[in-house]
Amino acid sequence: MFSISLIEDSADYRETLVEILAADPGLVLLDACASGEAALEALVARPPQVALVDLNLPGLDGIECVRRLRGRMPATHFIVLTIADGDTALFSALQAGAVGYLLKTATGPEILAAVRGVLAGGSPMSPAIARRVVRHFSQPRPAAAPELARLSPRENDVLAALARGLRYKEIAELLGIGEETVRTHLRNLYAKLEVTSRTEAVIKLKDGG
Repeated sequence: MFSISLIEDSADYRETLVEILAADPGLVLLDACASGEAALEALVARPPQVALVDLNLPGLDGIECVRRLRGRMPATHFIVLTIADGDTALFSALQAGAVGYLLKTATGPEILAAVRGVLAGGSPMSPAIARRVVRHFSQPRPAAAPELARLSPRENDVLAALARGLRYKEIAELLGIGEETVRTHLRNLYAKLEVTSRTEAVIKLKDGG
């Protein structure tokens, strides 16, 4: 049996998802939350193996919800299920920690296949979304700046975690190091990149310098 939780504010669509999941005897639904705030309490108390998350939640939005839960539930796989198909929402969700991205036009069988896909190590996406990802990475990328090339492998790990929006404690837990070590790596990479803040460092990473 696999455990799953829902975070969806629309009562009608939430009920539809409950019915879809109930059709698979191999899945057990732990929670069906109507807001990100409710999910922060319910899912942390009973972490599911998979969480389906709407992006357009009232209050705490889906991207921030995924980011916060991902830091506290690293073993949970997050699949976004939304009507938002723009690049900003897509890449923000992936950076926050989502491993799958489905549009709400997905059928019941497609949603169930996506759930089993992430459990098998995949990253399921609606065809239109997958095309956006391919197009994004097929575009010419700026050459890495000399400053980026000087970063050590661990400093690159810390910088990548910064780009995902993780806090120092979450970075320490993710990399298996102490918070003070994280701060040391940050000081070193800031110096090498010639920046003074997280925002400047992440911008330099995304722009290639």
